[in-house]
Amino acid sequence: MGEQVKEIYNWARRRKIMAAFFVALTLLVGIMIGSVVSGRVSAVKNTAFAGTNATPLAVPDPIPSSNSFSGIVNRVEPAVVNIATTQVLEHRTPSARRKRSQPDDQDDPMQDFFDKFFDGQKEGPAQAERSLGSGVIVDKRGYILTNNHVVDQATKVQVQLNGETARYTAKVIGVDEDTDLAVLKIDAGRDLPTARLGNSDGVQVGDWVLAIGSPFGLQATVTAGIISAKDRGGIGHQFQRFLQTDAAINPGNSGGPLVSLGGDVIGINTAIITGSRGYEGVGFALPSTTAINVYNQIIAQGRVTRGSIGVSFQEDLGTNAITLKALGAPYGVVIEGVEPGSPAEKAGLKGGDVITSVNGTPVKSGNDLVNPISLAPIGSKVKLNYVRDRSQKETTATVEDRTRVFPNTAGRMGDQPNGEAAPTEFGLHVQELTPDRAHRVGMDSQKGVLVTEVEPASFAEDIGFAQRDVIAEVNRQAISSVEDYRNAIGKLKAGDSVVFKVLRHQDTDRVLTVFLPGVVPAEDKR
Repeated sequence: MGEQVKEIYNWARRRKIMAAFFVALTLLVGIMIGSVVSGRVSAVKNTAFAGTNATPLAVPDPIPSSNSFSGIVNRVEPAVVNIATTQVLEHRTPSARRKRSQPDDQDDPMQDFFDKFFDGQKEGPAQAERSLGSGVIVDKRGYILTNNHVVDQATKVQVQLNGETARYTAKVIGVDEDTDLAVLKIDAGRDLPTARLGNSDGVQVGDWVLAIGSPFGLQATVTAGIISAKDRGGIGHQFQRFLQTDAAINPGNSGGPLVSLGGDVIGINTAIITGSRGYEGVGFALPSTTAINVYNQIIAQGRVTRGSIGVSFQEDLGTNAITLKALGAPYGVVIEGVEPGSPAEKAGLKGGDVITSVNGTPVKSGNDLVNPISLAPIGSKVKLNYVRDRSQKETTATVEDRTRVFPNTAGRMGDQPNGEAAPTEFGLHVQELTPDRAHRVGMDSQKGVLVTEVEPASFAEDIGFAQRDVIAEVNRQAISSVEDYRNAIGKLKAGDSVVFKVLRHQDTDRVLTVFLPGVVPAEDKR
């Protein structure tokens, strides 16, 4: 038994020695392999640092791409500006708000809501609302085209030139709400770079275009796309027929130029359609031909005048083929209504008539009817062919100012009815002081014209005018009607001294007589 145990012990010992030998052998082989690989890596590294015959790379001289947009951008971008606006929103007590309400206001549910909401609160601090947009310089003297919605109701408008940090305070020369265009003026003390406005009638669907502006405040941003469609209506106002583009237009691009590959501005970027807040491939620019017409009228007379004869219609219903056939007209526009006292009524037109031509040109769409009349000089005559009771007829109408024919829908000048309101002068909006209005503002038995609005930062505001003032005299000339007021203002020239005699109602039911003197500024009277 002892011999067997001893034999087993020796066998196990031999096995242990053999196992130790194999482990040692394995370690030795591993060390040898590692040394060989490490040596090879070192050899490779030593070879890279030893130098090569490779030629160093060099930065070549810049060569413009043959299809590059950079040349166009370099020409136009210096004339593109960033526009920053500030609107001061004042918190007033209910009594203060009622004091500033329009004299003809009826019960206003929204006003009642605000009165109740702020009831018992003191006047809160004014708040400033800021927004950004773009514009394009079109005259070296500092005249800028942009969108009306960029500067609408702004208390302050500041312009930043391309590549500069300084900001210039801009004056709003005039606006056109129907096309959403505005003209600004800055005084930079030097000639400014300008962009050339081209003829957008030559633009074709598929043409490349560039949009330049300040999206989200990122100045001098350029995007590229094509013209997706022309003469796109139904997006905004009646007189807006857009160029559609897929060039990226975002908030802040409004008022900036849409540029052709010829370097001409062929549109003013105005709107987008989006399900979010930004670009989704559908943008709209007002054509340059429209912008040029609006700009020229604004710099000449401070506003845009459009002709009208006083008819209304709906495009879809008025040009429906089934309706036209039933009325015995091969084409035309069916008019739905005629304004009382309008040129159309005086010419004998009635609702249900089908206008088939204007000055011999066939009318096959709403634009065919509206455009030739809106562009006709005020006081000129237009020949109209129309169908009534399936019979062809002809008449002539005298073109009148659209703001007078449609006083409630024709834009800023349309807030006052024909014959009782004067064009805006010095930032003053006035109306006839009728007995009813006089009673409303506590001016019974007084004579003059009623101030319904005083525009911010205007000459009128500077010399102390307030809403609900009654102008009784201008330079000692008695004022008893808007016509008197218009004649007195028409005699004034830049640099003339003027004194307004004003009647002002106080909360104590007293009527104060206030004289407001000033010197007519060079650009405020228009």
